[in-house]
Amino acid sequence: MVRPGIERDCTMPDISARVVHDLARETGFELCGIAKPELSPDFGRFQSWVDRGMAGRMGYLTDHRAEVRAHPAALLPSVRSVICTGSLYGGPKPYSIDFSDLERGWIARYAFGEDYHQAIRRRMEDLARKLLQIQPFEWRVCVDTAPLLERSYARDAGLGWIGRNTCLISEAHGSWFFLSELLTSLDLEPHARVADRCGSCSRCIDACPTAAIVPSPGGGFELDSRLCISYFTIELRETIPVEVRGAIGNHVFGCDICQDVCPWNRRRRMTAVPETEPGVSLERMAELTQTEFREMFRGTAVSRARYAGFLRNVAIAMGNAGLEKFQTPLERLAASGDPMVSEHAQWALKRIQTKLSSSNRSGSGISSNPKSI
Repeated sequence: MVRPGIERDCTMPDISARVVHDLARETGFELCGIAKPELSPDFGRFQSWVDRGMAGRMGYLTDHRAEVRAHPAALLPSVRSVICTGSLYGGPKPYSIDFSDLERGWIARYAFGEDYHQAIRRRMEDLARKLLQIQPFEWRVCVDTAPLLERSYARDAGLGWIGRNTCLISEAHGSWFFLSELLTSLDLEPHARVADRCGSCSRCIDACPTAAIVPSPGGGFELDSRLCISYFTIELRETIPVEVRGAIGNHVFGCDICQDVCPWNRRRRMTAVPETEPGVSLERMAELTQTEFREMFRGTAVSRARYAGFLRNVAIAMGNAGLEKFQTPLERLAASGDPMVSEHAQWALKRIQTKLSSSNRSGSGISSNPKSI
């Protein structure tokens, strides 16, 4: 929605980039910068990515909204500047690559707590109101869901560089932050880009269990969503290919691996002790009714996976854990009236039974490597 400004008092000063930055910090944003709305070459790369099928089944990236990303004025006709902000969410939770509890499933770091879309939107609207006290202008808030190449604008605004894992990386803060934008009719001085500092590092590429970070035809790297654990566990509404299920490991919602191994995040690692156990109990998650699922994850990003998709993910995580105790809850899921849940539970049961048989024959323990396919 386009929000108009107020009638201007001629004694009011103009808004400067410095004022925007200071008010953003006052509103709770750790990062802030300004970019111009002109189309960058990134749209061509995005369109090529879409045309090559890299978006998978994510229709919101391939339908009519794909073209809108080339024209910010479609969202705000009077746009002259894009105020880009970043909100940190790292917290003290352990990294997924350090998490080895086979009885628990991993939920991506960003999904803990209130859904960030609404929380950040409120904060962005607060920032707009503060700026309106200085000077009237038209504005529109964008938080992830709008058809906007937000990482490109954030990079152009100097918030960081787009790393090989396709995340925006800040030298000071790493990549654990949410992006949001305030499209405005203000003519503000843009910030300068910062240098790409990935260097020769390939840790994210090497660590990805499904090899989802691939060379781009135009140079550099890009994400093939059709191989990404986050895509499988959040966006895909159907059967997950058998050949990648083992690589999903204990992930039941999203994946943090390519960020966990990034040196720019390791150097900013939190040292506080988490107040709660990381992850969620797989056994408990397998028992959730649809009503319980809705109540437990209401207002959080996890609800995006939907009930059947979440149980599908839980079944895969149980199968990868290979624990005998999971056979009973998996048998219940295998009897589910949802064909997708049932099929994945049957796969998990066979996987556990194969591991148990192999263990009995060899006399060794069950493999705990969740990444093996």
